[in-house]
Amino acid sequence: MPASTEASTTVAAVSPALPVVDSRMTPGGPGYRRMSFALFLAGVATFALLYSTQALLPLISGEFGVTASDASWTVSAATGALALFVLPMSALSERFGRRTLMTASLVVAVTVGLLVPFAPSLGALVALRAVQGAALAGLPASATAYLAEEVRPKALITAIGLFVAGNSVGGMSGRVITGWVAQEWGWRVAVGVIGVIAVGCAVAFRLLLPAPKHFRTGSLRPRVLARTVRTHLANPLLRRLYAIGALFMTVFGGVYTVIGYRLTEAPFGLPQGIVGSVFLVYLVGTLSASTAGRLVARLGRRGALYLAGGTTTSGLLLSLSDTLALVLLGLVLITAGFFAGHAVASSAVSHTAKTGRAQASALYQSAYYIGSSAGSTLGAVAFHAGGWSGTVGLGLLAVLGVVTVTVMGSRAARSVRVA
Repeated sequence: MPASTEASTTVAAVSPALPVVDSRMTPGGPGYRRMSFALFLAGVATFALLYSTQALLPLISGEFGVTASDASWTVSAATGALALFVLPMSALSERFGRRTLMTASLVVAVTVGLLVPFAPSLGALVALRAVQGAALAGLPASATAYLAEEVRPKALITAIGLFVAGNSVGGMSGRVITGWVAQEWGWRVAVGVIGVIAVGCAVAFRLLLPAPKHFRTGSLRPRVLARTVRTHLANPLLRRLYAIGALFMTVFGGVYTVIGYRLTEAPFGLPQGIVGSVFLVYLVGTLSASTAGRLVARLGRRGALYLAGGTTTSGLLLSLSDTLALVLLGLVLITAGFFAGHAVASSAVSHTAKTGRAQASALYQSAYYIGSSAGSTLGAVAFHAGGWSGTVGLGLLAVLGVVTVTVMGSRAARSVRVA
């Protein structure tokens, strides 16, 4: 053996292995703040656009001469299309990249958002909203997959919590702004203003979001996608998390679709601007979502879900009161419980899926928005049939489902430990 080769072999044998440096982002590290703010803005734009008509349903009903359940389709069409398209969009993100797909989705969604105010009929409005929902399907699953790839595991639930907090700020600001603008200039101007705000969020998002460093191109072959989806659906934990997301969103969609009708009618009779301001309670959701990591650290995932379900139930029962202060307190508790439960469940999906994370997140988002669409439609039907108590009854059934699924998870975990 030559001397140089022998010497190098000796050095390699005695030199300690260099530690592997995890280059993924972490709080306080390079790019983390830019990334967090960019995805926060994406969350704001997504929820502001997706639910831009929700606080305006009484006005839409009045202009087109339709019932609450008919007007609710302006919400259900958007969330239903998102649920339908989120899985195909997640597959596209595997091929073309998370940042690219999220940018394209926002561009299409904000463009449609600028057309919505000119809808000549309820049918045209529903159709535009469906296209907008389909475009927005590229955001949720791609964002959580981006975070799972670019953020260290210990910081993942906090990062996803911030994205969900952006959802809550978008949902709140969209409803508050549309309420006051619509009171002065009508619902068409109100949704136009949301479209303009979303344009600003989309531009800032694209400028701020760091280029991905850990993305690996996946396959667009349907057979590969189907195999990945079957693998995720065969996982009992993921199935339970999907069900929990859908059930929590059924409550939330039902309550916030018809709350405007309740507050504008007797015994409250509130004007549209004040009704829009009620959605400031979303700030509670921002707080509960961003602190979900600490909640899980203290109570565990299932303990956090039980707390979220109990908080939501308390809020539903309080909202039955004819005292405005108690109704508002009920909305605060419903909002806090929902956003906490959603942040816990969605982060658990990203943590559980080791491969095909975009598809795992897409399945969760699909279930979540199916719950939103079902909640919007069924909540309006229940309100039409039985008033606010009918909507609350629907919500209580959904929370019971959350608790039942969580109990099943607890029993499954105990049986594994015993075995």
